[in-house]
Amino acid sequence: MLRSQIIGTVRKTCRAFGTTARSCSEHTSAVSGFGFQLSEDQQSIQETAKQFSRDVIIPAAPHHDKTGEYPTDVIKQAWELGLVNTHIPTDYGGIGLGVFEAALVSEQLAYGCTGIQTAIEANTLAEAPVILAGNDAQKRKYLGRMTEEPLMAAYCVTEPGAGSDVAGAKTNAVKRGDKWIVNGQKMWITNGGKANWYFLLAKTDPAANAGKAFTGFIVDGNSPGITVGRKEWNMGQRASDTRGITFEDVEVPDENRLGEVGQGFKIAMGAFDITRPLVASAAVGLAQRAMDEATAYALQRKTMGKSIIEHQAVAFMLADMAINVESSRMMVWRAAWLRDQNKRNTYYASIAKALASETANKCASDAVQIFGGNGFNTEYPVEKLMRDAKIFTIYEGTSQIQRLIISRAIADAAKQKL
Repeated sequence: MLRSQIIGTVRKTCRAFGTTARSCSEHTSAVSGFGFQLSEDQQSIQETAKQFSRDVIIPAAPHHDKTGEYPTDVIKQAWELGLVNTHIPTDYGGIGLGVFEAALVSEQLAYGCTGIQTAIEANTLAEAPVILAGNDAQKRKYLGRMTEEPLMAAYCVTEPGAGSDVAGAKTNAVKRGDKWIVNGQKMWITNGGKANWYFLLAKTDPAANAGKAFTGFIVDGNSPGITVGRKEWNMGQRASDTRGITFEDVEVPDENRLGEVGQGFKIAMGAFDITRPLVASAAVGLAQRAMDEATAYALQRKTMGKSIIEHQAVAFMLADMAINVESSRMMVWRAAWLRDQNKRNTYYASIAKALASETANKCASDAVQIFGGNGFNTEYPVEKLMRDAKIFTIYEGTSQIQRLIISRAIADAAKQKL
């Protein structure tokens, strides 16, 4: 199915409801109530992503894992199929899928390779602040170009000394006339060396608290003064391009400021309500792959005269995988569905992120265990899954940060009952 066909299918369905693509699933939910049956269009989108993952991503993944080469050709093919930038509104040339549908795509792509999926999904994280807070001109310029050719974008927030503690970020922007002068260093930026443009969070009022100290900007990737660091060689997800980005007297026009001055922190954090369910869905995809690989191996590997899946020790490990995978997927769907209903989903998004990321790690580890000595060898797929899984408990908010968010929500709800 070509990109134009997918766009046509989604738009046709939504016109039938007299609504936009983004609210199409909302209309359906309002009519039929919450359920677990995917619509025909959702199944079509899911199947397209699934086939692409099996036919293109899985065969290409070992090469990119071993070499660290950026999967440009794979991403281009995904873009042609409409599997990149799925959430860009139709008004700006996109397909305009909701978070729920995007989660279906994310899980399937991650099944093939989470490094390649992360490279694709990084666009979502960069674009989310623009969708949330950009004006029409900004959206047409920066979102529009993403639908015209397979470009990449990056979310520039993390710094060498400020990961979970975003409030500690030191990159600053000073207003001079109709421009802002940016200085500072960002680190661990996905798509850092490939981005056509960056979403940048910079401190504009050093005296203010975190909620008012930062402002968001769109920065063109070819702006003078930007230095792109070396590609980091990470434990896993090596297809992803991760780098440090340095800004030295980079001029950013005020027209590229997102929202009002001092609203940057709110905008940056608001993006996570969209992207955390998608990261969680990717973790589910990896966990499902680990379970499938372990199940297939357990069926054909024999010890003591029978397949190892017939040994309770192995069978129960697979059962635990299934329990955690299905539970994680349901939490992803709930968090995504709530966001598409324009309901606050922060609590559920954090639960989904924490649960799914830890499920991915446990499933990958158990898959290696089921494979035994073969699982520790690079000729078999599960050692890569184990390496790739670890980052899910770290990026887009560590598991500890998710628990902080969840526990605060619990406390706030309890206090309101007093």
